[in-house]
Amino acid sequence: MHHRRARPTLRVLREDLTSGWTSPQPQRALADGRLPDLHPLSELPHPIIAKAKDAFGADPADDNYVGPIACSRQLHLREIKQSQWRGGVWEDPDTHVCWLVVGGLAKGDHQDRDDFYQRLEREDQTGDPTRWLPTDDDLRLLKQETAARLRTTWELDTQHAVLDALRAIHAGGTTRLHFHHPIPGQGHFAHADITVQPVRETDYQADEILVEITPQPRYAASNLLWQLTLRILISLEPPEQRWDRYGNTYANIAEPGAWHHRAKALSHLDHTGQLEASQPGTTSHYSHRKHLAGSTINGHAVRALCGTYFVPHQDHQTLPTCPTCQQRLNEL
Repeated sequence: MHHRRARPTLRVLREDLTSGWTSPQPQRALADGRLPDLHPLSELPHPIIAKAKDAFGADPADDNYVGPIACSRQLHLREIKQSQWRGGVWEDPDTHVCWLVVGGLAKGDHQDRDDFYQRLEREDQTGDPTRWLPTDDDLRLLKQETAARLRTTWELDTQHAVLDALRAIHAGGTTRLHFHHPIPGQGHFAHADITVQPVRETDYQADEILVEITPQPRYAASNLLWQLTLRILISLEPPEQRWDRYGNTYANIAEPGAWHHRAKALSHLDHTGQLEASQPGTTSHYSHRKHLAGSTINGHAVRALCGTYFVPHQDHQTLPTCPTCQQRLNEL
């Protein structure tokens, strides 16, 4: 589940790579304790990190390194070089994730005390090189990064499935989409039925769309279901407050031909590997205070007095009040 690609430990970032950065941002994040801002660690802008990533990727058959580091006897380290920079990469035998556990500069024809190989020799003979291995903080960051990667891949796959659906039914029809759990091996998560119904009457012309999402029973009240719902709806129509909700069924109305144009716009995002961004509401709504409190924390949608469902995360004082909500509040 974890990506094998080489990544540095936090100790390497703090102690070994004190120079050579092409951006000051990683060191600032480290100093401030903003560790999640370092994701993904394998992409950090330092030459020896970039070399480690290129040398150790997904397939061990493609590994490209100098060879084992002879002076490291307690730890099996593989050597990488980039200009004056040197690094030692250790592969976790359990997860097969590759870690850049030590780094430094080659100095003074390897006679300088601070030379990379001199440091390794001293640590191997009189120290404890196992202290270089990944710590609990390193493993925690790895898990967070893996979860974010799986989630992003899942959302991109969902967006692509919605694009295929729009291409098939933009002029009318129904299709069913099946979604697996983002964690491999967890099986079926939910399915969604999407229907586009063209209406061509004398005084009313529109392309109505209906989305019905049916989860596996064990996921019915999960935050993950809400994330899937949001991704489907955002892919179809980004503005949050244009959707009407009835349980797990969502409805929207567009101008004739709008879903064809939406498929074209979504195709560009799909081609470039970008996720469509949600467009927050332009008005503030009234809802029950009890509903707002928990939903603001959990990211769930609430129903406003006007009937609109929205996720409360904006500063309502900066937006004009919804006139329908205001009218119904006055009638209470």
